[in-house]
Amino acid sequence: MKKIAIIAHDGKKPEMVNFLNKNLDRLKKVELVATGTTGTHVKNTGLKVEKKLSGPIGGDAQIAGMAAEKKLAMILFFRDPLGKHPHEPDVQMLMRICDVHNIPIATNPATAQLLIDAFFED
Repeated sequence: MKKIAIIAHDGKKPEMVNFLNKNLDRLKKVELVATGTTGTHVKNTGLKVEKKLSGPIGGDAQIAGMAAEKKLAMILFFRDPLGKHPHEPDVQMLMRICDVHNIPIATNPATAQLLIDAFFED
């Protein structure tokens, strides 16, 4: 079974929860992995999730490692483009790893929905 990674900056966590609730039935069919606090939000929707470290303390790097090892089908990373993030180098590294290893990454709900629709297409 393929895994989907879920990450959301603090300002985007409500959007992520709405997205997860909208796609709950589909996401119950796959393994999920998430960074720390995002993982708690994922779990609160009723989905099972493997939690990694919080993004700023290494969670983004852990997810990037999984992407480099091709253990992820995609990454849904709801980024806050207007906020300041002290771990921005980790965010950039994660995005670069996705490009190098051809792992789809969605950084907003519209793109995430397109990826999920394609992934679960019959």
